[in-house]
Amino acid sequence: MKRLQLTEENKQNLLQDLLKRSPNNYGEYETVVADIISNVREKKDEAVFEYTLKFDHFALNAENIQVTEDEIIEAYAQIDEDFVRIMKTSRDNIREYHEKQVRNSWFDAKPDGTILGQKITALNKVGVYVPGGKAAYPSSVLMNVVPAKVAGVGEVLMTTPCNKEGKVNPGTLVAADIAGVDRIFKVGGAQAIAALAFGTESIPKVDKITGPGNIFVALAKKAVYGHVSIDSIAGPSEIMVLADESANSRYVAADLLSQAEHDELASAILVTTSKELADNVEKEVEGFVKKLSRKEIIQKSLDQYGYILMADNMEDAIDTVNEIASEHLEVLTKNPFETMTKIKNAGAIFLGEYSSEPLGDYYAGPNHILPTNGTAKFFSPLSVDDFIKKSSIICYSKDALQAAHKDIETFAEKEGLTAHANSIKVRFE
Repeated sequence: MKRLQLTEENKQNLLQDLLKRSPNNYGEYETVVADIISNVREKKDEAVFEYTLKFDHFALNAENIQVTEDEIIEAYAQIDEDFVRIMKTSRDNIREYHEKQVRNSWFDAKPDGTILGQKITALNKVGVYVPGGKAAYPSSVLMNVVPAKVAGVGEVLMTTPCNKEGKVNPGTLVAADIAGVDRIFKVGGAQAIAALAFGTESIPKVDKITGPGNIFVALAKKAVYGHVSIDSIAGPSEIMVLADESANSRYVAADLLSQAEHDELASAILVTTSKELADNVEKEVEGFVKKLSRKEIIQKSLDQYGYILMADNMEDAIDTVNEIASEHLEVLTKNPFETMTKIKNAGAIFLGEYSSEPLGDYYAGPNHILPTNGTAKFFSPLSVDDFIKKSSIICYSKDALQAAHKDIETFAEKEGLTAHANSIKVRFE
């Protein structure tokens, strides 16, 4: 890990370094992705089958593209019963948390005959993308699907790549069944995103696409945005730990590495006011890396995007936290709740030494699909709100419109829109 004294120059250099990891900086792949999308849009199933044979080495067709009930039963047989129980508990925690986010339609009737309101409607059809192979994460299935179900989405479709035998990761299938996915298709990559966005003979067009994926999936989601809605363009994982001298260095080191193991581009940053803590964390990190199973990935992540930032005081440290706007932020200070009140930008905030980041990844209930690459300054975690849309309700009585019609006509005429004015005026001729 690189160790830096926190200065304004160092902070700006660090921000630029971290932003290099954004999917927006991988333009060289955009042409490839655009070609795949265009091909799927034109040739539909035929193109999807061709790309699946090319990339996943399986001969997909209209008869085997959808996961069957027998395949789901087979997947349960391959998963430990205790893990199934844990996934169900996680699902229940996620559901309970997201049920508190549910909004209701509202109407406000005034004595003058004006009724204004907002109608909440769940999306009709949502597509969830789930990576396959080594990057198969059942937890992401639960985090995407459960909020959609809580919101009342009519149908949740899932696409995920299969292996060369045409099999889907069993953990993914079991998680999908537990979460309540309606239909599962054996399609991965940019071609899956294109199929969901435009529809094929086998895969229906959806209203919104959510879920993580590699750079090709991320760029495909970016390309189809506008034809459908998307959740976000996710970048590599990141964690920031804000700690003072009271923090346990062993806990800090372990938590930093929990995200470094995700990806060679993942970032792990400690911001502290304590030199002693920084020294001890460095030692603990070195010891942990030697014995962890993904040590090669962890080491590359730390070498490229691992930092220990030394701040002169807690105010400077908090300013840096807000500027970097990390996906995951752990607050390990004497009074974490007081410190938390000064945090403005973070995807998820973990308070105290027993609120380690993996608690949020798997179990607690808040969503682990979070804004990355500084976008926590203006984006929020995935939530029930992502699976609804709002319609404004306007109803005026004749008396209510009569009291306002002159003002509306004048406003329209000042903008030169005489047909707008006339639409009001004809009602009082």
